[in-house]
Amino acid sequence: MRPHRRDLIAGSAAALAFTGMARSVAAQAAATEETYINEVHGYGPLVRDPNRLLDLPEGFTYQVISQSGDTMDDGLFVPGQPDGMGCFALDGPRVALVRNHELKGSGALHRNLGPGGFHQERIGLLDPARAYDTYRDGRVLPGGTTTLIYDLETRRTVRQYLSLAGTSNNCSGGHTPWGSWLTCEETEETAANSDVTKSHGYVFEVPADATGLVAPVPLKAMGRFEHEAVCVDPRTGIVYLTEDKVDGLFYRFIPTTPGKLAEGGRLQAMALKGKPGANTSNHDVREWGVNDWREVVWIDMEDVESPNGDLRQRGHAAGAALVARGEGVFWGDGELYMTATSGGPLKRGQVLRYVPSRMEGRRGESLMPGRIQLFLESTDIRTTNMADNLIVAPWGHLILCEDNYSSEVRNHLKGVTPDGKTYTIGRNVFTGNSEFAGACFSPDGAVMFVNIMYPGITFAIRGPWTSVRT
Repeated sequence: MRPHRRDLIAGSAAALAFTGMARSVAAQAAATEETYINEVHGYGPLVRDPNRLLDLPEGFTYQVISQSGDTMDDGLFVPGQPDGMGCFALDGPRVALVRNHELKGSGALHRNLGPGGFHQERIGLLDPARAYDTYRDGRVLPGGTTTLIYDLETRRTVRQYLSLAGTSNNCSGGHTPWGSWLTCEETEETAANSDVTKSHGYVFEVPADATGLVAPVPLKAMGRFEHEAVCVDPRTGIVYLTEDKVDGLFYRFIPTTPGKLAEGGRLQAMALKGKPGANTSNHDVREWGVNDWREVVWIDMEDVESPNGDLRQRGHAAGAALVARGEGVFWGDGELYMTATSGGPLKRGQVLRYVPSRMEGRRGESLMPGRIQLFLESTDIRTTNMADNLIVAPWGHLILCEDNYSSEVRNHLKGVTPDGKTYTIGRNVFTGNSEFAGACFSPDGAVMFVNIMYPGITFAIRGPWTSVRT
């Protein structure tokens, strides 16, 4: 008999949260003492969740709308390790959540958490011809994306299904202005160093309205490296990409035809103007302070499919700036924000802000270059602690998803005001203290969806979002 992944949940209190799709819990217990620093009031103190899943401020509620191990409409299981996620409007009150699953091609554990099941008992439902890659034994790799259709009015999950199969370590990604999700492989696995049959480390595109598996087409011109996240400037169609390595780079992709990424384009890496090879992390030498700006230049990358896995080293040697574990990136109002998860003297994270040139990617850009700012840097782990995914909320603040596996300091959802002050929105209190990931809002701004990677839960959170106090 297949041990159901829900059986891994420890404690009878937690199990109370998983009694059907109407599982909705209000935060109504007595307020708990905070062990972190709130610089502004935000929504006030958190209250304890009696089910030991997610602490939220008074007036906020959560609903578990999907869980790893659930059977989807295609007969496969909801895979484990849900990570980056985007929300897209469909018809009427329905939205599509396209969700990454960070499952590696290598390792038996991640294979067991894939859509085929703990003992691969349903892997036969998945046609290898519709997947990007398989193991040498012919079974499909566990990574990819699922699509969840949710009705905002009835508050029900209408349908779930696998939408991209056979990829590896799909970490984060980003939505496009034309209604698709770009999912990123955070790996450089090859047939030479793993049990896979193809090279990995690419970006794939998944239309939000796809009703089943999409053709797995790697966007090779966007580079092969340990991709983390992407965002798109709707004005130019330029795609910005992060790389989750301590010595990673920050990239942009200028498409040949905006909105048609498969037609190719130019990949470039960011450098600080007048400071080739600069290190933005402030680890050993303080390059800049909070609120400092630097003008940038962009360096053309060569041999972007990088068979030797050395794209970032070659880019840095050519003058590109280092970014310490670039992870989340999100487009705001004419600018983007990104996290450097291990940046700063404490190595507990930075947030960078990039304002593109009015001539971004075009002739004349050098006369009015884009600028990058050190917007936020953690000076206390109780304020911000290794922020990973981030979004710009409908009310203009940032929301950071913390990713720090600690037995002492819990992972939080943090809000950040436009002047860099922080406040707390939620706290993971489930066993294991897994990371938050995939925060995104419904088109009307009423519901925030978010994942916790273990035990693999997708939440819908409602509350008085516009009542935030700064």
